[in-house]
Amino acid sequence: MSENGASNGAAQPQVQMNILGQFVRDLSFENVMAQKGATGEVQPDISVQVNLDAKKRPAEGQFEVNIKLNIQSKSKPTGDKLFLLEIDYVGVFAIKGVPEDQLHPFLLIECPRMLFPFLRRIVSDVTRDGGFPPLNLENIDFVQIYRAELARRQAAQAATTPQQA
Repeated sequence: MSENGASNGAAQPQVQMNILGQFVRDLSFENVMAQKGATGEVQPDISVQVNLDAKKRPAEGQFEVNIKLNIQSKSKPTGDKLFLLEIDYVGVFAIKGVPEDQLHPFLLIECPRMLFPFLRRIVSDVTRDGGFPPLNLENIDFVQIYRAELARRQAAQAATTPQQA
């Protein structure tokens, strides 16, 4: 084994990821409860939908990763909507050293993990500023989301591919 730890002389390329920028592309918060004039104690039932997307940018090695959240809060007893929050949060990444066959999962798992703490803070601030207790999102399992999307695509492809007898 050589001094740098490579046993066969072919060192693996070093993975490098830098966040070049991050921003809110779109944000909508609707306080339905206040618009209806409802008051009093409520027991919220919150649902969170997550969509991920990634695309290559014109610059070499740069990618744009989107996390879209659709968060709805309803009253448990009545089912009335309390609030609706939609946010499209984007990170611009410079990535080097990731093999081509591993780039897709890297973009849709590792990059969202880096963005999530910032997105969580925005959601907390917006819900608080919108008249509700701050919503502190639970961690999102981006690996599970990625696997579920792969399974969905494979099932859709199998449904459209003619079966041979």
